Amino acid sequence: MAYEVTASRKRPPNFDQLAGQDFVATSLQKSVASGRIAHAYLFSGPRGVGKTSAARILAKAINCENWSAEPRAEQALASESPPPYNPCGTCDNCLSITRGNSLDVIEIDGASNTSVNDVREIRDEVLFAPTNSRYKVYIIDEVHMLSNSAFNALLKTIEEPPPYIVFIFATTEVHKVPATIKSRCQQFNFRLIGLEDIKSKLREISAESNIEAEDEALLWIAKEATGSLRDAYTLYDQIAAFSDGKITIDKIKEKLGLVGLDEINELVENFADGSSVESLRIAGGIIKKGISPEQFVIELSEYFRNLLFIKNGIRKEEILGSPAERFSAKALEKLSVKQIEYALSLLLDLFRNIRYSLNQQFEIELAISRLSFITKHLSDVEILENIKKIKDEIKRIPVHGDAGVSGAKDAGAAADANAEAEKQADFTSYRDEIVANFKKSNIMLASSLAKTTLWTREGNSVKICCIDSFSLDFIKNEISALKKELDLLAAGNYKIELILPSKEEPKEDILSSNAQVDLIKTIFKGDVSEVRIKKENSDEY
Repeated sequence: MAYEVTASRKRPPNFDQLAGQDFVATSLQKSVASGRIAHAYLFSGPRGVGKTSAARILAKAINCENWSAEPRAEQALASESPPPYNPCGTCDNCLSITRGNSLDVIEIDGASNTSVNDVREIRDEVLFAPTNSRYKVYIIDEVHMLSNSAFNALLKTIEEPPPYIVFIFATTEVHKVPATIKSRCQQFNFRLIGLEDIKSKLREISAESNIEAEDEALLWIAKEATGSLRDAYTLYDQIAAFSDGKITIDKIKEKLGLVGLDEINELVENFADGSSVESLRIAGGIIKKGISPEQFVIELSEYFRNLLFIKNGIRKEEILGSPAERFSAKALEKLSVKQIEYALSLLLDLFRNIRYSLNQQFEIELAISRLSFITKHLSDVEILENIKKIKDEIKRIPVHGDAGVSGAKDAGAAADANAEAEKQADFTSYRDEIVANFKKSNIMLASSLAKTTLWTREGNSVKICCIDSFSLDFIKNEISALKKELDLLAAGNYKIELILPSKEEPKEDILSSNAQVDLIKTIFKGDVSEVRIKKENSDEY
C-alpha cells in the first residue's frame, strides 16, 4: 500500500473528530440535524485548522444516504431538538466523497481559477441536478483569490441558487472577500488549535505508528506548529523519518539545528553574573555548531519571554513550552522584571535589524556584550526614583554645616548634628507660616521675611539671615511683631537676632563646610574643579 502523509491520513471523518473547533462543529451538526441547510457557507481562519475538512464533512453529512431532511425539518418546526448528526461514513455517497471521486461534490482551487470565465462555467453547471446525491456541493478553496469580476458573476447565483445547490467557500484572508459575498453566506470563523489538542493528536499517531515519543518532544512540535494541526503533522513526519522509532528532544535539536535549553540557561546565568568573557565564549560556541543567527536570536528571545512569564507567576507548560523548573533559578533570582523586559526588547530589535547587518555575527556579539551588564541596567522609572531620593537627601542637608557637622569624629556627634539640623530646618519652616500671617496685616514685612534664608536656633536665640541690609533694617523696625508671632508658633520665648551673610568666608571654607557638595562629590565620584560665588541681586559671579 502506498505511503500516505499523516495530514491526509488523519483527516477527520466526522464533526466529532474536528479538533479545536467545537463551536463550528456543534453549529453545523445542529444545522444538519434540524434540516436547516443554508445555500452558502463561508469558512475563514488560519491555515491548517480544518476549513476544507469541515467542508467535506458537511458535504458528506447532507448527502449521507442515512440522513433525511424532511422529518428533521418537521422536528425543528415542532420545537423538538434532534440529536447531533454525523455522516455514517459507510454509505456509497460518504465513501465516494471521502475518496474524492464524487460527481456531486466539486472542489475548485480559487487560486488557479480566478477569471470570470471559470465562474461562468459554474453558473452553467448549477442548472443540472446532482447525479447520485441529494445536494450538489461546490467547495471553493482560497476564494479570496477570485477576481472582482468573478465575484460579481457569482453574486446572483449565490443569492438565488437552485434548491439542490450548496456553496462552501474557504479562505485564510476573509478581509479580501467582498462584503456583497459575505452578506449572502453563513460565516464561520475557525480558530487556532490549542497546544494541548495538537499534542494529544500527535500522541495518538505516535501510538498508532508504534513510535516512542517524549512528552517534551511532542510539546515542542505542537509549539512550533503555532496552532496549525496540518503543520504539526508535517513536522512530525519529518522528525519521525530520522528518529529511528524514538522521538526525543535531543535528536530534534541536533538534526534541526536548534539551541538546547541547557546551553541557554548557562548563557543567561553568565549574563546574571556579569561575565562578558564567558558569555561571548558560549555564544561563539553555539554559532560554530552551525546554528543560524536568526534561530539563535529567536530562541534567546523566547527564553527571556518565558522568564518574564515565570516572574509574573505564569508557569503553565503549554505556555512556556517546557516545565518551569527547567529554567535557570539563578537568572530568575538575580534579574528583575524591568531588566528582563529590557533584554527582550534588545533581542527583538536585534532580530529586526540583523537581516540588514554588515555581519550578523558582529550584531549578535554586540548584543551579548550588552546583555552581560544587564544587572546594572536601570529603567527610566528607576533612574527617576533614584534622582528623587538624591534630591530628598540633599534637601535634608543644610547648605553650611556647623562645626559639629564638619568636625564630627564619631557616630554620637553625627547624630547630635543631624538632630540639630532638623531643629534648624523646623525653625526655617516657621518662616512660610509667619509670612502668610503677615500678608494680611503687613505686606512689606511679609515681603522682607520671605527673602530671608536660614532661621537658626541656638538655645533661646533665633538667628535670621537676611539677604541685604534694607530687609534687615525693615524687619528690625517690626521686631516686636515678629517676636510675638514666632513665640506663639514655636511655643517659647525667643530672642531674635538679625544677621547678614558673611562676605569674608573664603571659597575653600564654604566647600569644606557644605554637606551638599560632599554628597554630590560622593555620588558622581568627582571633585570640585572651580568655585564661583554669585553676587547678591545679580546674575554675575
